[in-house]
Amino acid sequence: MLIGSSVGRNMGIDHNKRLKEHLYYYSARISLDMSNLIKWLVLAVITGCIVGAASTLFSFTLKAVTNYRRAHEWIFLLLPLSGLVIVFLYEKLGKEDGGTNQVLSTVRSRDDVPILSAPLIFITTALTHLTGGSAGREGAAIQLGGSIANQLGRWIHLDEEDRHVIVMCGMSAAFSALFGTPMSAAVFALEVVSVGVMYYAALMPCMIASLVASGFAAGMGVTPESFHVTDIPALTVETGLKMGVIALGCAVVSIMFCIALNGAAGLYGRWFKNKYVRVAVGACLVIVVTFILRTDEYMGAGAELIEKAVENGQADTFAFFWKMVLTALTMRAGFRGGEIVPSFCIGATFGCVMGNLMGISPSICAACGMAAVFCGVTNCPITSILIAFEMFGFKGVSFYLIAVSISYAASGYYGLYRDQTIVYSKYKAKYVNRHTRF
Repeated sequence: MLIGSSVGRNMGIDHNKRLKEHLYYYSARISLDMSNLIKWLVLAVITGCIVGAASTLFSFTLKAVTNYRRAHEWIFLLLPLSGLVIVFLYEKLGKEDGGTNQVLSTVRSRDDVPILSAPLIFITTALTHLTGGSAGREGAAIQLGGSIANQLGRWIHLDEEDRHVIVMCGMSAAFSALFGTPMSAAVFALEVVSVGVMYYAALMPCMIASLVASGFAAGMGVTPESFHVTDIPALTVETGLKMGVIALGCAVVSIMFCIALNGAAGLYGRWFKNKYVRVAVGACLVIVVTFILRTDEYMGAGAELIEKAVENGQADTFAFFWKMVLTALTMRAGFRGGEIVPSFCIGATFGCVMGNLMGISPSICAACGMAAVFCGVTNCPITSILIAFEMFGFKGVSFYLIAVSISYAASGYYGLYRDQTIVYSKYKAKYVNRHTRF
C-alpha cells in the first residue's frame, strides 16, 4: 500500500510538473507572438505616418510642377538642361543608387538602400515632370518609401530580417499614399520581389502601413486615383472571347514595352558612352517627337490619356505606341521617375482602341487593358486585380479576371525590374528561380 501510494503521489507530481511546463511554454509562446504583433503594429503605424507624409509632399510637388509646366509651355525646351542636372546629381551624390531594383534586392538580402536615395529621387523626378519627360511617379515612390523605411530600421536597430519587412512597409505606404489604393499597395510589396512566393510575414505590417499612409494622404487632400467605367456588358461567350483576344494583345504590348526599354538602354549605351551626352541626346529626341506629334498629352505620366480612354472611350490609334517610345527614350536616357503609370497609360489606350475595333465597350476594355499591361510588366496578377477593383469598382470583375489572368500567362518572363525573380514557373508547378528579362 505504501509503495502504491508513493507511486501515485509521484505520478501526480510528474503530471503537475508537465502541466506547468506546458502552461509555461504556451504562455511564453503567446507572449512572444503578442509582443511581435504589438511591435509590428507600432512600426507599421510609424512607417505609414512618416512615409505617408513624405509621399504626400511628393504628390503635391509633382502636381505643382506639372501645373507650372502646363502654364508655361516653353519650359519643355529646358528638358536637356534638367537631364544634365539629374545626371550631375547622381554622379556626385548617387553613384551607389540602383533605383527600384536596389529596393527589391534589399528585400532579398542582396543590397541596401542608401538614405540619399530618398531626396535624390524626390528632386530628380520633380525635375523630370517639370520639364515634360515621359515618366511616372510610382518607381520614385517605391524608392522614396524603401529608403526612408530602411533608414528607420537602422535607427531603431532592427535585425536584417525585420529590416526587410519594414522596407516592404515603406514601399506599400508610398504606393498607397500616392494612388489611394491600400489593398493593391500592400500586396504589391509582397508579390513583386519574388514571383510565385509571397512574404506573408509582412502582410499585416504592410497592410497597416498602407492604410495609415493612404488615410494620411487623403486627410491632407491627395485625391485617390479612381475612374468611372461606363457601359459594362454582360459576360457572355462572345464578350469573354473578345476580352481574351484583347488580353493576349495586352500581353504582347507588355513584352514590347519591356523590349523597348531594354533596347533604348542598349542603343544609348552603345552610341553615347558619356552620360551627359546621352541624357542631352535623349531629351532632344523627346522634344523632336513631341513637336512632330503636336500634343503635350504624352508628357509626364499620361493621366489625361488614361482618363479619356477609360471614362470617354477615346484614344488615338497609335497613342499606346508613342507613349511607349517616349517613355523608353526618357527613362533610359537618364531621367528619373517610373514606368508603371506609363504602363497604365499604354494599356488603357491600347485596350480602348481594341474595344472600338472589336465592337465591345471601349471603356471596360481600357480598364482591362490598363490592369493587363500592368500585370504583364510587373508579373503581379493579384495586385493587378486589386488595382482594377480599387480604381474601377467591382462591376467589371469578370472581365478584369479574364484580362489579368491571360496577360499573366501569355507575357512570358519579361518584366520591368531585372532584380525581380521568377521563383516558380508560370506554366507548371516547377521551381525555376530565374530573373526576368527586361
